[in-house]
Amino acid sequence: MSGPNGDLGMPVEAGAEGEEDGFEEAEYAAINSMLDQINSCLDHLEEKNDHLHARLQELLESNRQTRLEFQQQLGESPGDASL
Repeated sequence: MSGPNGDLGMPVEAGAEGEEDGFEEAEYAAINSMLDQINSCLDHLEEKNDHLHARLQELLESNRQTRLEFQQQLGESPGDASL
């Protein structure tokens, strides 16, 4: 344990060590709580991303179908549209 100036050889009082352990436990509890909140936020973002991805896939397929219908109405073959 280091002293107030970073001296490594300074002895630590028994009472101070117990207080420090309690402080470390409180710090760990706070960090765990923050990590839980971050994890919840990331889960929520992942769900939103999955939902958006599914909707974009639906939109893409809908646009493909619409394009094919227009090509058929115009009498074009699907391969001619890429020109």
